[in-house]
Amino acid sequence: MAKLRLLAVDLGAESGRAVVGSVGDGQLTMEEVHRFPNRPVRLFGHLHWNWLELFHEIQAGIGKAAAGGTLASIGIDTWAVDFGLLGPGDVVLGAPFHYRDRLAEGVMERVLEEVGADFVFGETGIQFLPFNTLYQLIALAQHRARQLEMARTLLMMGELFTYLLTGEKAAEFTNATTTQLFNPQAMTWSEALFRRFGLPLEIMPRVVQPGTVIGRLVPSVAGETGAGRVPVVLPAVHDTGSAVAAVPGAGDDWCYLSSGTWSLLGVEVTAPLITPAVQQYNFTNEGGVAGTFRLLKNVMGLWIVQECRRYWAAQGEEFTYDELTHLAAGAPALRTLIDPDDRRFLAPGDMPRKIAAFARETGQPEPETVGEYVRCVLESLALKYRMVIEQLEEVTGRPLRVLHVVGGGSRNKLLNRFTAGATGRHVLAGPVEATAMGNLAVQAIAHGALGDLGEARSLIRRSVALEESAPADRALWDDAYGRFLELVARAAAS
Repeated sequence: MAKLRLLAVDLGAESGRAVVGSVGDGQLTMEEVHRFPNRPVRLFGHLHWNWLELFHEIQAGIGKAAAGGTLASIGIDTWAVDFGLLGPGDVVLGAPFHYRDRLAEGVMERVLEEVGADFVFGETGIQFLPFNTLYQLIALAQHRARQLEMARTLLMMGELFTYLLTGEKAAEFTNATTTQLFNPQAMTWSEALFRRFGLPLEIMPRVVQPGTVIGRLVPSVAGETGAGRVPVVLPAVHDTGSAVAAVPGAGDDWCYLSSGTWSLLGVEVTAPLITPAVQQYNFTNEGGVAGTFRLLKNVMGLWIVQECRRYWAAQGEEFTYDELTHLAAGAPALRTLIDPDDRRFLAPGDMPRKIAAFARETGQPEPETVGEYVRCVLESLALKYRMVIEQLEEVTGRPLRVLHVVGGGSRNKLLNRFTAGATGRHVLAGPVEATAMGNLAVQAIAHGALGDLGEARSLIRRSVALEESAPADRALWDDAYGRFLELVARAAAS
């Protein structure tokens, strides 16, 4: 079979990229042809997706990819939970809200007080996060009821951009499951939740599986980009779903960490695990590729470092990420720890001040230097990963000996070393571009160039070099883990 030339458009929290992949001769090769910033905008005090600029950049990426040769297909992935509404005539109503906006502030707590966590978790199996689509939609109904009354269709952001390319509307399975509006046992939208909260079920589109060829570029886009009427495939539209599809794991004793702005740590299972223990640990059952589910936990991730860097830059101190990591490597070990998932770290702002406040409240020394702040975050993430892995072993009953780290955060060798020491697991880092690779792999499966997910992962193992970090300094990390568990419990109780 001739080499397939595919385009993956990956929209991350900080930037988007268009990556051309070629599948053939037992290899997957990739070339980034376009990169652009993803900058949310503030309008009247609210944070929104700059969706028009992003769509312009997506078209620019398609044009650059098409200039290099014929494309067999295109697929878009984005982060989850956020959505746009289409009104009469399928026009986009307003600017879609960004999950870091405060629109849904306090809604999750009121919902749980009103109906209880058991009801919501039993319907969805999804982790309780204050920005989940469920709470955003309830907030919209409360504060912008007219907009919701006008809505004819709700599309998650990846599917919204796909609609703008093709004119076709659908919800892709991996993305739909993240909303906390989908019942993974009935495999459809939860009528009970929509009915209980008075939400319009009729605006929810049909749900299709990853790998569905949804349509072709509409004539206007085909002409403007020079790409022609290229087929568009829905990959795992949720970017973590695509990243996990590219994890080069073998056997069943591995777990994965999709490391970036967020840390998504979990295992692959064949059915949702909706149990009291899973609910207690606030794990989530998100849809995966090829009939799988991703039992995982969202951990705050490198967002905390990104916000520290942004704050220091505003104060006139510019650092590259490599410089921050170098400074952290020279700072004292395990001096100050935080719980990365403390609610205060979710919102943008003066992140060093928030870290110092957590340290004071938990009786620890406040970081004093840039290196100490960054090391505090990286060590705390590594310890949080250990806690989550141990909980995963408990709820699944299977030992997890290897941790595959994929995504942009896999380049942070210091964090990988800390993670191996803290967890006592062998850490295999790579691929860095896992999301784009998974997107391309699902497209290749849709074309029949790859037989299944196992074949795709074998191809990826042959195509990338993995970097291993072995556990070290176990006694030091065990002592720190005891301290970490105490401060997490103390912070949660306060």
